Amino acid sequence: MRFTTTVLASGGSTTGIPVPAEIVEELGAGKKPPVTVAIGDYRYRSSIASRGGQYLISLSAEHRAGAGVAAGDEIEVDVEVDTAPREVAVPADLAEALEAAPGAGVAFRALSYSRQLQHVLGVDGARTEETRRRRIEKVLEALQA
Repeated sequence: MRFTTTVLASGGSTTGIPVPAEIVEELGAGKKPPVTVAIGDYRYRSSIASRGGQYLISLSAEHRAGAGVAAGDEIEVDVEVDTAPREVAVPADLAEALEAAPGAGVAFRALSYSRQLQHVLGVDGARTEETRRRRIEKVLEALQA
């Protein structure tokens, strides 16, 4: 489904794509559907969420750069319900730690896609090996709490 909207700045460097309620209804996949988003030739996977009574799709700095858009730009957006499985690519060192810690692997696999991704991005975002190890330990602690 195609619609035109304006990229919304929602504080700091955070931006979102406002989605008309009728688009969400026409998608027919609930109030927080997983979607594929296309802005021009740039595509990514996300979900529609409701914030303050408005439906929004998150538009990260990475996706703004990829699509060549900024807050305040009027854009044409295509969204489709995303039915493909959502699987997070877990880095080898985190995967090994998850399997080595009792119950951690099972607990990690039980998390939602977005929660798994949050843990993986935290580990992958580490600039040093020491920070990476600390972050892996934090993931394990969170899963065993």
